[in-house]
Amino acid sequence: MASPPSKPVLQKPPGYKDPNNPHQPKPRPPLARKPVLPLSLRSRKQRRRRCCRKCCCVFCACIIVLTVALIVAASLIYIVYDPQAPVFHLQSFRIPRLNVTEKPDGAYLDASTVTRLEVKNPNSKIQWYFGEARFGISTDNGNVNLGGKTIPGFLIKEKEVTLLKAETSVNDQILEDNEGKNLRGKFRSREFVPSVEVRTRVGVGVQSLKIGSVEITVVCGEVTLKKLEGGAMPKCTITLLKWIKIQ
Repeated sequence: MASPPSKPVLQKPPGYKDPNNPHQPKPRPPLARKPVLPLSLRSRKQRRRRCCRKCCCVFCACIIVLTVALIVAASLIYIVYDPQAPVFHLQSFRIPRLNVTEKPDGAYLDASTVTRLEVKNPNSKIQWYFGEARFGISTDNGNVNLGGKTIPGFLIKEKEVTLLKAETSVNDQILEDNEGKNLRGKFRSREFVPSVEVRTRVGVGVQSLKIGSVEITVVCGEVTLKKLEGGAMPKCTITLLKWIKIQ
């Protein structure tokens, strides 16, 4: 017997919703296609990218070459000339004037100081070039400021000793509680401990060649007036690049 003819499958019309399945996913909108750029614009962008990459490569290569050259030059200088750091000593420290005035609103300080630093170059083939040097004088662990002074730059030749002098003063500087009495007591007993800080830049000179400069901080002190007046010349500490200390 012949099978009965199958019923044709009806296609659902657009927007048809099945009443048995009301939660149907919404149709996704068609994806937007990126505009196709003309060949001329695409070639320009590619050329720009290539030029940028070449410039970056050339710049990095130059930096690497210069760094290697500086390292090699510094190594050769160190091997040939055996450089030694300059040596700083606090030669003397005087306080010609120190007056503490008690007023209703507090204690005020009038003071003047004279500082002398000895700088020695122990090298026989190297000179040291120094920029402007900023002196800062204080006491009581830096809590009492005694003034500052800037002196011009200077040169220390081979095996030469240079003397630096800085005079500072402060007027009507207010003090905290009991600082005035402590200062007067320490000054009279010569137990006054000064602190000298010098900020400058130093560079190396080899014959007629000057090589760079770096910032250094020189700190002197931790000794009483009594010992300084007795002939003591304490050695100062040099801090290079804010973290390398040279005794």
